[in-house]
Amino acid sequence: MRHLILFPLLALACSDPAPYAADATDIPPGADVPVEEAILIHPIQHSAFAITWNEQHILVDPHGDSELYTRLPIAGLVLLTDIHGDHLDTTTLRALDLTKAQLIAPQAVMDLLPVDMRAQCIVLANGDSTKVKGIGIEAIPMYNMPDPNDPRHPKGRGNGYLLTLGKERVYISGDTEDIPEMRALKNIDIAFVCMNLPYTMSVEQAASAVLEFKPKVVYPYHYRGKDGFSDVAQFKQLVGAGDDAIEVRSGEWYPE
Repeated sequence: MRHLILFPLLALACSDPAPYAADATDIPPGADVPVEEAILIHPIQHSAFAITWNEQHILVDPHGDSELYTRLPIAGLVLLTDIHGDHLDTTTLRALDLTKAQLIAPQAVMDLLPVDMRAQCIVLANGDSTKVKGIGIEAIPMYNMPDPNDPRHPKGRGNGYLLTLGKERVYISGDTEDIPEMRALKNIDIAFVCMNLPYTMSVEQAASAVLEFKPKVVYPYHYRGKDGFSDVAQFKQLVGAGDDAIEVRSGEWYPE
């Protein structure tokens, strides 16, 4: 993966520019980065993160303490995946500057948005696609396999997303198991894959799916479960043992 850069949220406090290097992993704002080739990843917490590409700033599932978002650029695109509080947090949305933002959400999320935000929202059902500010957006199914006793994430309610950023394809799983639609993905450059029982899937399921659709880079995220954190080191070991060409990257998903 060329020009994929990860830097922690605290790096946004830096102000001194630094020269760009293709293999850099920590570049402060103001760096001489060729934005048409760079994808900047900002882990925020759990399921929330930001992407900067081509001077476009994208937020995914902003939730929790609004102070976590104060150092980020103003978002022009906000992707919302599901109705649960770690994906749809209207208090956090209210605290953000969304004056320039286009929201993307499934209908179930749209129905729960404050009335004044709905005019900013494009509804995508599973399989739908649109283009916003040069960014291709496709809604990918996300769901748990049928369980009559506990349908936590029924098929069709929420969205994963596939973004096209120039020549790069970025997959965001949302809350899902290792469903056929995930396993069938092709030509994915960056993937964000959840793993937290009993809500989504196990580390083994996540690794098995990743080994099938073979992204170039994968970030385990959304890995706090009912009994603590999933073993992301085990996930990395399983993926590496199956295909050492897939790069597993970490991030500060759970700031203290």
